[in-house]
Amino acid sequence: MKRILIAGLGMTALIAAVPLVNSNLWSAATAENIQKQPQVHLIMDAQKQVLLHNQQGKVTVSWKSLQDNAVVNPGDVLRYTIAGENYSDLPVKNLSINQPIPQQMAYVLKSTAVNTNTGIKVSYSIDGGRTYSENPTIKVKLANGKEETRPAPATAYTNIRLNVPVVAALTTVKATYQAQVR
Repeated sequence: MKRILIAGLGMTALIAAVPLVNSNLWSAATAENIQKQPQVHLIMDAQKQVLLHNQQGKVTVSWKSLQDNAVVNPGDVLRYTIAGENYSDLPVKNLSINQPIPQQMAYVLKSTAVNTNTGIKVSYSIDGGRTYSENPTIKVKLANGKEETRPAPATAYTNIRLNVPVVAALTTVKATYQAQVR
């Protein structure tokens, strides 16, 4: 029994010593690999919808950037912009961006827009980000006791996910969506 214990300790010491001997080689290889990895910088911006009425009563929509400590009121519509900038010389594959919709906000249905020719797939969650679907649905109990599947209401949306197959080198992918303050 004692011989097995001693042999086991000896093997542990040998394994622990090996990384120390080659530590400089490992650090150099790791640093080299990090430099070659694509880098994506994510940027989030929010703007408040401003409705302007001209003398003829025509309404035009403009967007005002929100600064720190901006005040928003119930009913205000905000437009969120999510951008992923690839700063590297290599493409980034299978980028997934998950964005929660704040609880005090309601997603504006069909407001998501992505820059064209990027192949971005947009999906939504109504369960806090556990599952995603392009068109979330809920089950509704009818007066006759039967259940029916219907599109989820805007207030049920909790997250938005952008799946980008490829972000080309030195390019930016962008998506916007709107949410209304409750």
